[in-house]
Amino acid sequence: MSEIESFFSNPGPLANVIAGFTPREAQTTMAKAVATAIQERGSLVVEAGTGTGKTFAYLAPALLSKKKFIVSTGTKNLQEQLFHRDLPTVKKAIDKTRKTALLKGRSNYLCLHRLSQHGGGNVLLEKEVLNEFSLVRKWASTTSTGDIGELKSIKEDAKVLPIVTSTVDNCLGKDCPSYEDCYLVKARRNAMEADVIVVNHHLFFADLALKDTGFGELIPDVDVVIFDEAHQVPDIASEYFGENFSSRQVQDLTKDVIAITRSVLKDADQLGKIAEKCQMHMADLRLLFPHNPGRGNWAQKLEQNDIANQITIIEQSLNQLFEIANIHQGRDKDLDMMIERVSEFSQCLGHVTDVKRTGVSLWYETTPRQIILHLTPLSIADKFSTIMKAQNAAWIFTSATLMVDDNFDHYRNHMGLYDAKTLSLDSPFDYQNQAMLCIPRFLPEPNDRAIKYNLVDIACRLIDASKGRAFILFTSHAMMREVAALVEEKIDNPILVQGSTTKQALLDEYLKNQNAVLFGTGAFWEGVDVKGNDLLCVMIDKLPFASPDDPLLQARIEDCKKQGGNAFAQIQIPQAVITLKQGAGRLIRDETDKGVLVICDNRLVTKQYGQIFIASLPNMKRTRSLDAVAAFLNKIE
Repeated sequence: MSEIESFFSNPGPLANVIAGFTPREAQTTMAKAVATAIQERGSLVVEAGTGTGKTFAYLAPALLSKKKFIVSTGTKNLQEQLFHRDLPTVKKAIDKTRKTALLKGRSNYLCLHRLSQHGGGNVLLEKEVLNEFSLVRKWASTTSTGDIGELKSIKEDAKVLPIVTSTVDNCLGKDCPSYEDCYLVKARRNAMEADVIVVNHHLFFADLALKDTGFGELIPDVDVVIFDEAHQVPDIASEYFGENFSSRQVQDLTKDVIAITRSVLKDADQLGKIAEKCQMHMADLRLLFPHNPGRGNWAQKLEQNDIANQITIIEQSLNQLFEIANIHQGRDKDLDMMIERVSEFSQCLGHVTDVKRTGVSLWYETTPRQIILHLTPLSIADKFSTIMKAQNAAWIFTSATLMVDDNFDHYRNHMGLYDAKTLSLDSPFDYQNQAMLCIPRFLPEPNDRAIKYNLVDIACRLIDASKGRAFILFTSHAMMREVAALVEEKIDNPILVQGSTTKQALLDEYLKNQNAVLFGTGAFWEGVDVKGNDLLCVMIDKLPFASPDDPLLQARIEDCKKQGGNAFAQIQIPQAVITLKQGAGRLIRDETDKGVLVICDNRLVTKQYGQIFIASLPNMKRTRSLDAVAAFLNKIE
């Protein structure tokens, strides 16, 4: 018996620390494949169905190998769960002495320098922010980690947070007077010395893209890199391998400049005035766009004279800011850093307005107050493949949703994993007895506005049959709000709608209320784990194809066509399949769960590609009858 087989057997090391542990063949198979990849320093892509136990299946061989490794997860919540729950369990069974570290992005750590900068009571701060600031200062005197997550007395999105945390742009690095006491530096040192580092994808790629200058990199020091929730990696990597220029960055910079002219450099009036002008010019650019948030093709927008002229004005004001700030260079370390930031912003603005550049998409997005200009590579395959080859390490990619049409081609081509070995492991759950898939009959086409009335009727029938305990998931916020409002008029169950409060608060309220119904969009399609009778029904309004107006998608479609490909088959269907698998995965979370999945899109049966979607879902009992669904739900105790 191999070391891995022995570890996952009963009796065995893992069974000794987990009461009632039952060996799972799929878990052991995955662990052996991971062990081989680590030994050979190869790459491995694993789709492991829900219930496989994939976390232990990669942690055990990585810890047994005694090599230094990094685990990257999709979200901070998963990161915390892995670090505080799963990792200690496996360590207990293998080697308690292995040093572990949890590392978050810099915005999660208090910046002592920025705290002291604003400590004298800043006239620029609003009353609400000053109140929050006093709470932060009180907490700062007691914390040992500086982790903002400890600070429960202020909201997650409190306005004070950007003032008391640093960014890559405003961090002084080794020139900072608080460098030796810096919480981020301590966290990074911890990580450097650790055998196991747990991060999230955003931090991993920020580090990889060399965004965090001044603190060195973490990535070169590891022998094994493991991505959990690996289906999220392509989009996050694209974001960090590109560039963006935002009005918020300019606003933060100019606020810092103005603050310094009112404290340290009181004789630099002209500098403060040009900083205010920069703020105004960026705000004027935002006013040239519709009030409602949106996104679109930035290259096309630059053809409009008013927008092109405003960009020229912004370029000129940034150049002026640089020249005037340069006069005061050497007088203050914070100002010297700001001068560098102005130079970098000017350079970045040049890149995101270069319409002649090939292989990238130039697009913009607006929020009610801000505008962000993006430059995103159309493909990351070559760049990521080069990074992997340069790093003499094993690379593991795992998720419950990587395959499309029974193969890994889409994911491997997207990521440049041409030589990676692949492994597909089915969920151990008995879907035929535990779950039912329904595609209701007599539905209009998904783009027919009248479908919302069908959705309301179906939702009401399902809620009645399941006595609440349902997730009603949508592909658009507008449709979600319309249907939720109409359903609320017809039923007595508490209705919880995404956007009314934070995701976690909605989930807490849902779990507290036995007959509640949750209406959600993207945020609830993945990363939500509701077990047992708390969730008996998941309804999905339609196949989750990305919006055809999405500028990045448009650019990728155009690029695919130029290369003679079929964009619908190669890009749009695979993306939608993976998203649908994520949404469907909310339903059955363990071997005792039961429930129904209802997808209100007749294209699953009327279009040939519908079979690709159905084949990608777990093998549930199928029906087209809502009566059969109600009967199935009524049998669940």
